[in-house]
This record gives sequence, C-alpha cells and structure tokens, in this order.
Amino acid sequence: MTEAINITAEKRDRAGKGVARAARREGKVPAVIYGNKLDPLSIKVDESDINKLIRKSGFFTQIFAVDVEGFNHQVLARDVQFHPVSERPLHIDFLRFNENTKITMEIPVIFVNEDSSPGLKRGGVLNIVRREIELSCSPLKIPQEIEIDLAGTEIGESIHITALKLPEGAEPITERDFTIATVAAPTVMKTEEEEAAEVAESEDGESEATDDTETDSED
Repeated sequence: MTEAINITAEKRDRAGKGVARAARREGKVPAVIYGNKLDPLSIKVDESDINKLIRKSGFFTQIFAVDVEGFNHQVLARDVQFHPVSERPLHIDFLRFNENTKITMEIPVIFVNEDSSPGLKRGGVLNIVRREIELSCSPLKIPQEIEIDLAGTEIGESIHITALKLPEGAEPITERDFTIATVAAPTVMKTEEEEAAEVAESEDGESEATDDTETDSED
C-alpha cells in the first residue's frame, strides 16, 4: 500500500461559481469530497501545494489524507478540471473510500524480456493492442503497472488477459478474453534455407573476386 500524502483543506460553506471564483482569487482550488455513502463536502485546497502533486506521475493512484477541520478523509483524486489557456487547476473531485470500496482504474502495461522471445529474434513485430488495462480493484491495492513476460513467445502467438497473473484483488471489468498484444510476422520473413543460400552466394562471389584478382596479378 502506498503511504498517504497529507493535504490540509478548508471547508467551503457554500457552493457555486461565485464562491469558487473567490476561492481562486485567494490562491485556493475548489474541490469536493464525495462517496462512501456520505454527503458531498465542498472544500478548498492551497493551489501551490496541489500543483506540486498534480504534476507528479501517479496522481490519480495516490492515496491522500485530506484534513478538514481536524477530520481526516481518506481519498483518491478522480478528476481535475484545468483552465483551457493557463492550465491552472480549477476544480478537483476526491473520492472517499474504505477497505471494501472497489474502483475502476486504467493500469499501464509494460513488456519485459523481449530479447528472450524467439519470435522477435526472427524478425517478428510486437503488435500492442492495449497499452492500458481497465481493472476493478481496491484503492488500497492499486497496481502501478502490469508486467507481461515475452520470454518464449513465437511468431503468431497472442497474449490474452486470461494468461496474465493479476495482483491480488484486481480483476478485469469485462469477462471477455481480450487480446493485449501479438507477435506478428514481419512483412518479409526469410526462411533458414533462404538465409543459408544468401550466405553461400555471398561467399561464392567473394571467391570469384579473389580468383580474378590473382589472375590479373599474374598477367
């Protein structure tokens, strides 16, 4: 479990565009905490503090402990609205959760051991169908990435979701056995016989060139 990052927030007594604009003039970002069968809570957070967090990778998988008037809310950021020109954060949605909460996340896929794939060694091409997999998981156990081992994969072989060992508690949101990647044949793939023939022709050519050179020298 990733350690929670603390955020201090102030409660907003009212919601609305006017109140939100006033908060932004104060250097605050309006936000809302919702979920876990509790009423939504309108808050505002310091813009400079939140900017540092937003710019880091993994913002949407990071657990935050938001302190509002001494009460701690365990949350995940689910959405950030940005100004179209300045790209300043305009509003943030935070989701409350507990140990029984399930959320849907898009988890990036990485491929390892490409050098150990016979198919890729023969000139095959890794055709990536999905670079992210949508999984249902606990906010406390969000995988940072899904690793796919390419060792032993041959040309024509497909990698499906059912072939992967997913982290405990994580499962795909669909029951369909979808394809993540394939090892496709190259446009032109030489057979071993063709490669051997080319090598032999090359050697014969070099031999003839050497013979011609020696004949010229004798003349």
